[in-house]
Amino acid sequence: MYLDRSAGRAAGRFGAVVVACAALFSAAGCSTDAGTGIRAATDAPTSRASTAAADKAAGGHGDGAGKASAARPAPSGPEPAVLAQARVNMSDGQTVGVGMPISVTFSRPVPAAERKDVEGWLRVQTSSGTSGAWSWVNDDAHLDGQRVDFRPRTTYWQSGTRITLRLGSHGARHFTIGRSLVATVDAKTHMMTVRTGGTAQRIPVTTGAPGTDTWNGTMVVMGKQPKVYMDSRTVGLGDTYHGYYYWAVHLTTSGTYVHQNPRANTEAGHRNVTHGCVGLASDGTAQRFYDRIRIGDVITVTGADKGVVATGNGYGDWNLTWKRWLAHSAFGATTTA
Repeated sequence: MYLDRSAGRAAGRFGAVVVACAALFSAAGCSTDAGTGIRAATDAPTSRASTAAADKAAGGHGDGAGKASAARPAPSGPEPAVLAQARVNMSDGQTVGVGMPISVTFSRPVPAAERKDVEGWLRVQTSSGTSGAWSWVNDDAHLDGQRVDFRPRTTYWQSGTRITLRLGSHGARHFTIGRSLVATVDAKTHMMTVRTGGTAQRIPVTTGAPGTDTWNGTMVVMGKQPKVYMDSRTVGLGDTYHGYYYWAVHLTTSGTYVHQNPRANTEAGHRNVTHGCVGLASDGTAQRFYDRIRIGDVITVTGADKGVVATGNGYGDWNLTWKRWLAHSAFGATTTA
């Protein structure tokens, strides 16, 4: 599907508002009038708040961050100026799913020669001693060097992990990893398996029809809205469809959603008929799935006749091997504590 790139840039990161539930050459998608649910934390705490957060984390006064990792020395160079207006993809105190990377974006591109210093000043502390790394990610909303993500090494975050991210002297963000929910959509069998709390549930689905296939690969929930407006005219498909669709879970910036689709009432579990999204029946199935989902949960699609979703198309970070992830890191792997 064609995404209105100018609209995406104007809306800001992950705020694409003019996309349609169709797939042509690049992606599947739906337009929304309700935003993505991603919260950009731009309200950097004051220096006093930053110092208090730092003391609290170092002293272990209940925030679960623990002491600074001895495996990672303090940065030796001056603090990069870009940290002053850095934006974080999670708000202070937020609870997210196990797949959510920490994503930081900057008001201007960071030159390659300065990226190691930036990574060194972005301090990640966790209650679980996670091994991970920063990696520079390209997406359609930013120039090269404007986005850097942190993810654990080979598995998702451990449920219950408490995380502190420090933006140099410009404050800290504290967030928690909630219960694990990982869903796998099999486009060939038209079924989705949802695993959470040690249990598994199978849900009939319908995915992209031949020629408008759904992306393969692992996607992380960016947000969710009770309804989205879909209009085929925004992608040059004429008057094929337009109207509101409900219980929409947002997966990619190009517009892939899991949402209620009336055609799923008869086709889910049998045939793929959508324009690229994952369709759920309107008998309560879609709403029940929507109610269970939180930002940061993981949805993986297999068996579709389409390529793997790009790393920067939402949070496609998990589609890179650890070796490839490190290839875009200046500082390298680190163990948090």
